[in-house]
Amino acid sequence: MTSTSSHRAIVIALLTIAATTAPAPAQQVAPIDTAQIDSIIRRHIADKKIIGVSVGIMQNGKRVFARGYGVADVASTRTVTPRTMFAIGSVTKQFTCTALLMLEEHGHLSLSDPVAKYFPQLTRANDITLLDLGGHLSGYRDYYPLDYVDREMLQPASADTIIMRYATRPLDFEPRSRYSYSNTGFLILGRVVEKVSGEPFGSFLSAHVFTPLHLMRTAYEPSPHTEDMAMGYTSFALSPPVPAEPEAAGWAGAAGAIWSTPTDLLAWDLSLLDHTLITPQSYQTLVTPQRLSDGRTSGYGCGEAINDRGAALTFTHGGAVSGYVAQNTIIPATRSALAILSNSDFSPIGGLNQELLAKLLPTGVDVPVVKGLNAFDAAAKFLSDLEKGKVDRSTLSPDFDAYLTPARLADAKKSLNALGRIANVRIAGLRERGGLEVAIVRFTVGTTEAQGLMYRDPDGKIEEFLFSRI
Repeated sequence: MTSTSSHRAIVIALLTIAATTAPAPAQQVAPIDTAQIDSIIRRHIADKKIIGVSVGIMQNGKRVFARGYGVADVASTRTVTPRTMFAIGSVTKQFTCTALLMLEEHGHLSLSDPVAKYFPQLTRANDITLLDLGGHLSGYRDYYPLDYVDREMLQPASADTIIMRYATRPLDFEPRSRYSYSNTGFLILGRVVEKVSGEPFGSFLSAHVFTPLHLMRTAYEPSPHTEDMAMGYTSFALSPPVPAEPEAAGWAGAAGAIWSTPTDLLAWDLSLLDHTLITPQSYQTLVTPQRLSDGRTSGYGCGEAINDRGAALTFTHGGAVSGYVAQNTIIPATRSALAILSNSDFSPIGGLNQELLAKLLPTGVDVPVVKGLNAFDAAAKFLSDLEKGKVDRSTLSPDFDAYLTPARLADAKKSLNALGRIANVRIAGLRERGGLEVAIVRFTVGTTEAQGLMYRDPDGKIEEFLFSRI
């Protein structure tokens, strides 16, 4: 199980906001255009050959979008609905960390406890804490680093068996000296929950998390005969999809064995923002990146990756198990969230996630107000003109007007026309630099994907529009 839909954790360092005793008020954002969101999703499904996908969006603390697309089962052509359950893989990890924090709040354990308190036989168990496990800083070897189910994982195994097999080896590195994603640590954490609570891990989640939050379509290690579950698919070398062989019993566990729906995940996200199950102090443990021994931040708290670059702070985690990928992202500033689930482990939902997330990020905080056309219309007009080898020079700054010589325009027309028509123009984000509005513009030229930056001054004059292949 991995932490991103691209099957590998990609996290960015952050110094997070201080804890408060109550949830911070949301920055209000304009409601999404649901027709536009629907169009974006359908385009990605068609372009990327996605089998099935379910998408949920929350804005200002309210669910505003929940739709299923494609098929949950290729053989029966059963369609995906908002109630269809998908494996969420490593998104499970934030539930595991929350379970530990709930037990900590009641004095049953501390995340600063050494692993030796619960598993004294593990390597360097006195030198590694529970929080090190939750932040992937332990040095224990990951038992699931590959993106397919290997021979070992085809055989059922208990959590203790897997733990003893992987966490009694020499460490991959000194504790806290590196961040290295490890599912092994989360199997240990799941067993700690069981030892301390006296309940099976799934029973604990059901009683203390799923039921209180009314997550009626969320389950830990559900029966395969549960109503309306998506079938998982895989593919090799771009071949037609085939049913994926799941990990045998025991291999997902507290690292990735929850199934859910986007609607339930949005309810879960809101509970984190509202501190429904855990205190603000515990919430900060989830979302504060841990420090490495050399002072660097890991970019990862406990079951949450943190990104403070761009328009807003976000908390995110992806998941991937055999046949499924998932992405769950929270934007605290606007009390917004985005959940995307798909039933093929090769499903390229990363691009869809980024394009939809851009619609939810606040854009009016630091970005200058620009007169005239909005960023999309200005970009679409400029690109359309460029295809024809001409531009409306009244829309350009003097410097960019001088830069776009007749020879440059002729070359642009020739190269663009050779590639094909410009299509799928979209704004992937807005930011500020040097007092200018900077629009991240993505589009296709024939079959070539391109991205550029369009700089405009407050009067709407284009100061720059350069782009390249991506």
